[in-house]
Order: sequence, then C-alpha cells, then structure tokens
Amino acid sequence: MQKSIEPNDKIREYLKIVANRESFWSRKWVEDGVFEADPEEGRDKVFITFPYPYMNGSLHLGHAYSSGRLDVLARYYRMKGYNVLYPWAWHWTGEAVLGTIHRLLDGDISVRKRLIELDGVDEELIDKFKDPVFFVRYFTNVNREVVKRYGLSIDWRREFHTSSLHPLYNKFVEWQIRKLYKKGYIGKGLYPAVWCPRDQSPTGDHDRLEGVGVRPEEYTLIKFKLYLDDTEYYLVAGTFRPETIYGVTNIWVNPDADYVVAEVDSEKWIISKEAAFKLENQLKTVKIIEEFKGSYIVGLFAEAPLVNKYIPILPARFVDPDMVTGVVYSVPGHAPYDYLALRDITDSRNIDPIIKEMASRIKPLSIIKVEGYGDYPAIEIVEEMGIKSQEDYEKADEATQKIYKIEYHRGVMKENCGPISNMPVSKAKEIIKSILLEEGLATTMYDLPEKVVCRCGTKCIVKIITDQWYLKYSDPTWKKIAYEALNNMKIYPDEAKKLFDHYIDWYEDWPCTRKTGLGTPFPFDKGWIVETLTDSTVYMAFYIIAKYYNKGIINVDKVDDSFFEYIFYGSGDPNELSKTLNIDRAVLDEIRSEFLYWYPVDVRGSGKDLIGNHLTFYIFHHVALFPADKWPRSITVNGYVMLNGRPMSKSAGNYISLENAIKAVGSDALRLSLLTLADGLEDPDWSLDKGYKALERLYSIEEFIKNVYSINDDTQPTEASYHDKLLLARYYTILDSIEKNISEHKIGQAGREIFYKLFDV
Repeated sequence: MQKSIEPNDKIREYLKIVANRESFWSRKWVEDGVFEADPEEGRDKVFITFPYPYMNGSLHLGHAYSSGRLDVLARYYRMKGYNVLYPWAWHWTGEAVLGTIHRLLDGDISVRKRLIELDGVDEELIDKFKDPVFFVRYFTNVNREVVKRYGLSIDWRREFHTSSLHPLYNKFVEWQIRKLYKKGYIGKGLYPAVWCPRDQSPTGDHDRLEGVGVRPEEYTLIKFKLYLDDTEYYLVAGTFRPETIYGVTNIWVNPDADYVVAEVDSEKWIISKEAAFKLENQLKTVKIIEEFKGSYIVGLFAEAPLVNKYIPILPARFVDPDMVTGVVYSVPGHAPYDYLALRDITDSRNIDPIIKEMASRIKPLSIIKVEGYGDYPAIEIVEEMGIKSQEDYEKADEATQKIYKIEYHRGVMKENCGPISNMPVSKAKEIIKSILLEEGLATTMYDLPEKVVCRCGTKCIVKIITDQWYLKYSDPTWKKIAYEALNNMKIYPDEAKKLFDHYIDWYEDWPCTRKTGLGTPFPFDKGWIVETLTDSTVYMAFYIIAKYYNKGIINVDKVDDSFFEYIFYGSGDPNELSKTLNIDRAVLDEIRSEFLYWYPVDVRGSGKDLIGNHLTFYIFHHVALFPADKWPRSITVNGYVMLNGRPMSKSAGNYISLENAIKAVGSDALRLSLLTLADGLEDPDWSLDKGYKALERLYSIEEFIKNVYSINDDTQPTEASYHDKLLLARYYTILDSIEKNISEHKIGQAGREIFYKLFDV
C-alpha cells in the first residue's frame, strides 16, 4: 500500500481520545442491548440485512462500506421512530476455507504470508489453521470484535454461523432443499459443471479465486480429415461459429504446444494434450496413443468438411492449447486473429520459406454481408484499430468481440454458403451445426471461455456429471414469479434493476451440490454437500429463530421440518408440535408471531458483485418458499471499494483489513471518509490520507461545538433577524436534502451534506 501523509501531533492525540471513546461506547451498546429489537405491536418495523461474510480471513473495507451504508439506514429509520432490526451472521460454508487450507498444506508461501502480514495471524498459530474448524472459529471471534468496534448497530442476540457445525441451521437448510424438491425446482441428471479436478467437485462462483460468473459454453468440434502414413486421422478444431466453415482457408496449431493422437470413441483425433483430459471428463472414451509438438504437423494439409478442399496447417502463437481443442480453423475475412496471424507469417523474416509461401497464397473468402462493411469486416476493423500483430491480445480480443456481435445480429450469409446461403447468421449458425452433427462431421464439447481457478488453486475444467443435483432456474414458471417479485420491489440505484432483469433471464440450471468443504450434507444424497450459494438464500428468516436457539430453549434433536412449516406458514397443530418437539407452546407461538412481525426483509444491501449470483438467487428462493407478502421489499447495491486508486487485492498486496483501518484512523473517521466517497454503482476510492482528513474534520467539528458551548452570553433571545431567518432557511433546506438523499440510499451525498455543507453554513 502506498505511503500516506502522517497526521500531526494534535490529530495523533485526538485519535487516542477517539479510540478510547469508541472502545467504551461500542462495548456499552452491546452490554446494554441498545440495538436489540423485539416486536412491538402497533409500531412499524424495518428489517435490514447484510450478506454474512465468509470466514476465510479478516474483514476488509468492502465489508465496511456495504455494512456501513446499511447502518446509516438503520440509524436513520430509528430516528424516524421505526422499530429497526439489523442482525449479523457468519458464512462457514464452501471451498473458501478449505481452499486456503489446501494451499497452506501445499506449502504456498503466499498464503502463509497473507495470513500473517495482512490478516494479523500470530505466526505461532499458523499450523492450527490447517484445521478448518479452528480456522473459521478464529476468524469469527476476531471479526466479531472488529464489527463491534466499527460501531454497527447490531442485535447480537441473533448471531449464528452456517454449515453442519450449527445443528439447527443445518436442519433449516435441509428443510429448504426438501421444500424446493417437492415443488419441482430441484432436478438430477446430466449436467455440464465447472469442475475442480483436485476437489473432484463442482466449483460455484463463491468457491473460486478467479472466474466469478464464468459459465460453460458449448463449442462445435469440426473434424478435418488428415492422412499420415496411409492412416486416417481427424484434426479436430473447436469453434463457436460453425457457420464460418464456408470461409475456411487454413488450420492453425501452436507449434510449441503439446498435441496428441488420441483414440476418441473409436476415431483417431489430433488435439491438444489439455483437450484430451477435458474430453475424458465429458463422457468420451479417450486413449492417448502418441504425443508430439504442434510443429510436427505444420505444413501438412487436411480436408475441410462440406467445402471439400484441402487446406494447409500453419503455425500461430495466438492458439491456446488449453482453449477447446487447441486447434483453430482460419477464416481471415471474418476473424481478426486469423488475418493477423497470416499477416505476421508473410511479414516475418524468421519463418520457414515454404510456410511463408503457403501463407502468402491464401486469399480471404467473403461469406457474410453486413451493412456498413465491405467484403472483409475483420480486415477493416484490424486496420481501423491499428492492431499490429496477433500478440496485441487486448485489441485483438476487442475486435473479435465486435465483429462477432455485428455479424451475429446483423449479418446475412452470402450465396457461396451452400444450404445456409442468404440466411441470417443467427439462424445459419444453428442450421449448419445440425447438418455437421447429423453427417458425423462434427461433435460438441463444453469449455470455459475464461480462466476459472478454484480456491484450492487448481485450474477448473468442464465436467459432464451424470448424477448432478441442480436448481431449475431455467423453469419459465419460476422465472415468471421471480420477475413479478422484482417488479414489485424497489432497487437502489435504479440502473441496477436492468442487471437483475438480465440475470433472471440468463440463468439456466445451477448445480446445488459439491463434494468438498464445510456445509450441510445434501438430504437426498449424503455423499454431496449443499453448495455455498444454495445454502445462503433465505437465511434472513433464520435470524428470527436464532435468538431463541441462542437462549437454549430449542431442543435441536427433536426439530424436524414440521417446526419450520409452523414458524413460516402456520401449518400443523401447535399443541401436538409442542409435545413432539418438546418446546413450550407459548415459545412456538412467540417465534411464529415474531416471524410474522419482522418478515419480509425491507432492505437487503450488498456490493454489486452479488447481483449476478446471490442476490438473484435470493429473489428466486424467496418466491419459491414464501407467499407474496413475505417477498423482499428492496435491494440496495453499491460499488467495489478501491484502495489507493487500484482494486483491493491480497495477492497484489494492495489491502488493508478493517481492523487495521480502524486502528489507523478510528471508526468514526473511517466511516466518514469511506461512506461519503460514492453513491450508486460508483466505486469508492479510499486511502489513509482520506481517513486522516476525515479525522481532522471530526476534530474541527468537535472544537467548533465546544467553542459554541463555552460562550458565556447572558443576552436574552430576541426576535429573529433577517440574517437569522436566512441562516435557518438555508439550514432547513440542507436538512430536507439530507433526508431525501438518505431515503434514496444516496448515503455518500447525504454524508457530505451533513459533515461538510451543513457545518459550513
């Protein structure tokens, strides 16, 4: 982290005073139960929740920003007379913890270093962190004290953690799974999942170090016939655009990559070594016969299907052996990388002259017409963007995406494209794919369009699982109800709503189980564990129950689904239930009454990164499990916290824990400096300098108030002068603006008005 300007001696002394003050009052609030909230008949309530954080490390400024914004709302509504509940919990489920432990056991020095230097772990304790239970308990205990010190107005009686280590929460998750299954929202069968080869388990968004949001995509594998020593082989090229086969001019392989001859379902394929491993995980029988470098087949010719012509195999550095099959067919008129690679060969002085001659003879073929472009859109955009070579990856990727979108949405196949001539590209793609598959000229394969890394550090692949349990987010009825809920709730800021619209529509089926990590055993198949995002969709309802569990008045051993059915729906005979569960009837009725009072959640707040997974699932599961009057009322989202102008990252060393930020500037100054930086989806950029400036501002405000109260003026008040009235009018105008901004969740603007504009009147 960059060096900051140190505060002067006066501010250093003030920080000591503030630290003692904050420490005293944060303890006092908890001891006196100041923020404990219980139902009050006739009093309107506001139920506010924040996503429980993973206990795989220290809390950071991102947690502070999102939870702090919600705390402002909680305090605002209390001032308005509402009965406000703002609880807290901890997420122990998933690969987040186990992945870190795997890397620690593997001797990953960076993990050990981050635990000690960034998370503040005593070096003597490191070996104990190889135990997942110790790991989560340690960080829960540390982070609890940090949250209290930060000054959030939490009702700590309702605290809980997830996983099978919490017996009642475990049963709560099992109840949800059984309920969803009965409603037909859980299925089992073939499923292409993002898969960690080490954990032998599906890897969901929150179980990843890299690649959050990346989903498997289906590619068409086109077979190009190749003869070596009178033996027939297939050089198999993967593509997302099978309609471009009519523009093929050559095939690309990476000359330095490892390729194999593999017997795949009785055919001899030439593919990358990485592709062979992936295909083994997609219900293909794969037997590797021979290995060689890509350069071994450069200069040979293969026969292209449908167009029935022989085309040369040429070298290209842009070909990634870990992307689909590691073999790419070239369409230089419509693919920027292909044109660039050909140009690189013809311009190179360090390439085999025979290969150079082959490349120089190749002429692009025009197969798609797009209004506003000539015959070769790829060449036009390469020249327009000034792309120098195939290794200018950023620009070449941008050009590729642009061409694909334009041609897919606006392009029409030309007359030279056989059965798909004159068809829109969007239609032609599926037609030609069907023809290739039916004639045995192609097959399909799933791959990841971007790199995905499990939290254990292993690169993920796509595996077709034959017995995967999954949530049917593809169900049109479920989507319809989710849209209904979305359209009846308030989203802050307004522009975030279209993101929810997109994700509700975009989601297909979602794997809801995994094999490793902490969590709840899947009730229908104990060999699986309920995955990280699936067990965290309606836990807001558990805050009501947790208060009673924490008092020790719920006999967990007796609890079954009937308990949750009564609390949430009022189903069953409470007298019989009381006997069966060994819970006093009055207690059952009290929990039921409390649920009816607090639910639904009025404000759910989070960073914008959770829109694409947790928050969308939150909507799906609430509409599946609860009646309409218990659906969420609003969701507020915010941007990512930057640190010193860059994204926060432990691996990059650009990180400060919430605990250390509080030690540096104090809780109040941290809140002031952090919460006034941005609004909506903007990314706030924090630094220690901003924290120190906020501390100075608080000092000046405190000194101003002391000076005002120290004035010994016995003058009797008189009628307000013109200037008095002007000042008051200005004051109330700002107050109105503050209230309006807070009600619209513009916390940053409201904070700037309170601590700067108002005091500068």
